[in-house]
Amino acid sequence: MMTLYFSPGACSLASHIGLEEAGAPYELKPILLAKGQQRTEDYLKINPRGKVPALSVDGKILVENTAILTYLGRRFPEKRLMPMDPAEEARCIGTMCWFSSVVHPSYQRFHRPERFAESEAAHAGVKENGRKLFWANLQEIDSMMQANDWVMGPEFTAVDPYALVFYGWGERSGFPMKELSAYTAWQERMMKRPTVKKSVESEQKTAT
Repeated sequence: MMTLYFSPGACSLASHIGLEEAGAPYELKPILLAKGQQRTEDYLKINPRGKVPALSVDGKILVENTAILTYLGRRFPEKRLMPMDPAEEARCIGTMCWFSSVVHPSYQRFHRPERFAESEAAHAGVKENGRKLFWANLQEIDSMMQANDWVMGPEFTAVDPYALVFYGWGERSGFPMKELSAYTAWQERMMKRPTVKKSVESEQKTAT
C-alpha cells in the first residue's frame, strides 16, 4: 500500500487528489507544518529536505508533486491522468514544473518573505514583489482555461489537482479570485468531482 505524507493546506493536496483519482489503496500520514513536524528526526529520515509531499511506494520514497503525479499517471494509465501522447505528456510535466519552480515560489515570497531576505527592513518589499508575481501567475493560469474545461485542454489531467492548490491559496490570502472568471468556473467544476471533494474535506478535518 502507498503512504502519502502530507500537510493540510499545503501543496501536497495535489498528490492527495492524484491518489484518489488513481483509485489505488493508500494511507495518509499527516505532517503538520504549523507544528514543525516536518523537521522531526523521524520525518527527516523519510524526506531529508523536510518538505511535503512524500509518497512511500514499494520501499521507495518519491518527493515533489511533479514526480508523484507523473508516477501515478504512468502506473495507472487506465485512469488517464496523463496523456498517452509523449508530446502532450511532456506539456503536462512542463506545466507542473512551472507550478513548482515559478508559481509556488512567488506565493512563498508573499507569504514568507523572511525566507528570502535576512533584513527585516527588506521583508515588505519582498512581500509586495511576491504579491505581484503570484497574482500575475494566477492570471496566466486563468488564461490557460479561457477556451478549455481543464488546465491542459478538454481532458482532466494530473495538472488540474496541482492548479487547485494555488486557487485555494489565493482565496485564503484575500486575492480577488472571482475576477479570474475561467479559473473560478474551473474551480467549481473541480469541487464537483467526488475525488476532489473527498480529498479537500479529509484535509479540512485533519487541520481541525
